[in-house]
Amino acid sequence: MKTVVAIYTGQGLADPLKAVFQEMLPDCRLVNIIDDSLIGDVVKAGNVPPGVARRLVQYYHNGEELGADVILNTCSSVGEVVDGARGLIGVPIVKIDDLMAQKAVEGFDRIAVVATLPSTLEPTMRLIRKKAEEAGKEIEIVNGLAAGAFDALVSGRPAEHDDILLQTALRVAENADAIVLAQGSMARMEQKLREATGKEVFSSPRFGVQQVKELLEKL
Repeated sequence: MKTVVAIYTGQGLADPLKAVFQEMLPDCRLVNIIDDSLIGDVVKAGNVPPGVARRLVQYYHNGEELGADVILNTCSSVGEVVDGARGLIGVPIVKIDDLMAQKAVEGFDRIAVVATLPSTLEPTMRLIRKKAEEAGKEIEIVNGLAAGAFDALVSGRPAEHDDILLQTALRVAENADAIVLAQGSMARMEQKLREATGKEVFSSPRFGVQQVKELLEKL
């Protein structure tokens, strides 16, 4: 049995991602490491502070010690920490949004990135630009910051959060051919936003697990 260790910076994605693993990798042993102080520190700082990066690298080491065949970094806000950590860890680390960004770039020239936090929006936009550069492709990225949505969600107003996301998606869809949802927790809105905007909508959980699956099949 293969083991995947998933590293979370908050609680919200753990159960939805577990369901995706049960569907796509039912025979996999999934171990979760959750430190919900991480995203709080990132939001407060507006970027990834050194203390968060150090704790994440330690969790990657913990994942290796737990017998991981693959480690899954589930938070787009801290994905760039993975780039520096890969040389320190003896097993592959997958960024949940890596394959999603690649597929969006392969298929579309004008891509809107929707996020509820600048600390997630900026790294996701940089990742998409990087994928475009690797593909030798010119793309246009549309900023889709859903201002106020995060505060609504953490204040216990999920309907308001969802409405802000919907209005943001409708706004950016006017200037984009596809929409990328920067946070995995938004995946539940994927179909609704696709129907409302008439545009292709990408979310990261299934792409992340697909990339893990492809890696495990090679081991």
